[in-house]
Amino acid sequence: MHSTISEKILARASGRERVAPGDIVDARVDVALSHESARLAIKAFREIGVKKVWDRKRLVLLFDHRVPAECEETAVAHGMIREFVKEQKIPNFYDLNEGVCHQVLPEKGHARPGELIVGTDSHTTTHGAFGAFATGIGATEMAAVWATGKIWLKVPETILIRTEGKLGKWVAAKDLALFLVGKLGAEGAEYRAVEYRGRAIASMSMGSRMTLCNMAMEMGAKAAMVEPDAKTSAFLKGRTSGKLSPVNADRNAKYEFDITIDIGKLEPMVASPHSVDNVSPVKEVEGTEVQQAVIGSCTNGRLEDLEAAARILRGKKVPRGVRLIVVPASRETLLDSMRTGIGGRSARGRCESILEILVGAGALVPNPGCGPCLGAHQGVLAPGENCISTTNRNFKGRMGSDGARIFLASPATVAASALRGVITDPRKVMK
Repeated sequence: MHSTISEKILARASGRERVAPGDIVDARVDVALSHESARLAIKAFREIGVKKVWDRKRLVLLFDHRVPAECEETAVAHGMIREFVKEQKIPNFYDLNEGVCHQVLPEKGHARPGELIVGTDSHTTTHGAFGAFATGIGATEMAAVWATGKIWLKVPETILIRTEGKLGKWVAAKDLALFLVGKLGAEGAEYRAVEYRGRAIASMSMGSRMTLCNMAMEMGAKAAMVEPDAKTSAFLKGRTSGKLSPVNADRNAKYEFDITIDIGKLEPMVASPHSVDNVSPVKEVEGTEVQQAVIGSCTNGRLEDLEAAARILRGKKVPRGVRLIVVPASRETLLDSMRTGIGGRSARGRCESILEILVGAGALVPNPGCGPCLGAHQGVLAPGENCISTTNRNFKGRMGSDGARIFLASPATVAASALRGVITDPRKVMK
């Protein structure tokens, strides 16, 4: 029997030689991730009656959704989690200043190939970019994981997505991700694993792979992954002391179905309100006025995303009437954007950093975190406003008012749209 990546990881985690789609396994968890949702998990953990977590070193907790606390209720929840961390002596706790969990986890060496990662956030699928089986679970499920170190899972069918060709200029992994969500639909990969393969995927940065695995959740995927390679090892070098155990699919592994995409023909894409699978080329919605533009989140808040925006905005100004909000995904990303230039000299006779360019163009730069993506306290939209964003969801009311509209796009498209004040194909700005 030939196995997919998911089947191999779940077989190892459950102590079995092989597993098949549909099998129920009692799997050992390698990493258990929680953010502010840990408040609910703590309550359920107390109700179970267990005094200590099964392995304090395998828990990773942090704050990212509402940082700093925007109200008393959040502040109380943060305090409760800090007390739990102290009580359980959990070493891997990252407070307000580190950033989004799905960026911090790999930066701190907690996302490793061949491992089973569960998190109380639906976009835990992001860590499949490192060759892990990573999936979101509920808070009560997490409480049981904390108590036992195990979780029941049904082995999913796997969809294979092959890529041919090379992404064109100003076309990014986000455009491919949106294209796939539009093609398969919001439920097209429901409770399935997705494997991305092909030369184009192999040539992508770890950040671009993370974008693909992150957005797989928007087509219902239980997990999504890229086979680990030299880039995976290079990223993790110096970030983890743990032994890496990469897993590759067998040559004749059985897939539910496979899709081949010629990405050389792909153009900038956009998901229009109010569904992530309402996808079309940017040209079909060009000219739509926007009042807000957001670059950031666990989908596109990495250095390469900020750099793409900076290249478009360099030496230019965002017009009045447009709010450009740039939220680095992590403290590491923020620091790197302060130190990294993109070549050439500015009007001031020196090379400017990515962050200088963005701020100089008029961008607001809040602290690293989820920020505007969840619409809790940063970048809340008013009725009638339009926002173009690099985030992963555009449901009605996601960023504030039910009367606002959210368009999803790549960092380049968002930057070009902010510059023009209307949705714009970045290729037209950068001719």
